[in-house]
Amino acid sequence: MLEKCKSAKERWGGVSEIIDGWLEERQELISQFVHIPEQHINEDLNNRVQGFCQVLMDYLSSGHFEVYEQLLREGSDFADGSLEEAQKLLPKIQLSTDIALDFNDDFSSLINPTVQQIRDFSERLSQLGESLEDRFELEDQMIAVLHTSHKDLVEG
Repeated sequence: MLEKCKSAKERWGGVSEIIDGWLEERQELISQFVHIPEQHINEDLNNRVQGFCQVLMDYLSSGHFEVYEQLLREGSDFADGSLEEAQKLLPKIQLSTDIALDFNDDFSSLINPTVQQIRDFSERLSQLGESLEDRFELEDQMIAVLHTSHKDLVEG
């Protein structure tokens, strides 16, 4: 039993560090998001949007290709039903991924926007914000289901 706990700690102890780093990325994403509307439509705003889109893409990539993968592997290894519960969250998270990718495609290189593009930008930024808020809640649920529930076993 002690050997199993030691093995779990070795295997899953680093997941907390991955999650912590990812949550720091989330804070940066939120910070950049709230500062975008502070600027008028000009070159500075274009730079802010480009920077925000880069942080957004980095955050999404880290989630899908690092954090979720580790969390799902942990849930699979513990085989306690948490994996199945977490897999129900993935399609909901994917909806926000699609919204974010579309936003990036449409606005990451917006230069000299038209009035219509400015209107679209404001509406889409608001939609993206709502989607990210939902996503963060779902991701927090995934962390709770797949990692926090095993934390005592890993750190024990």
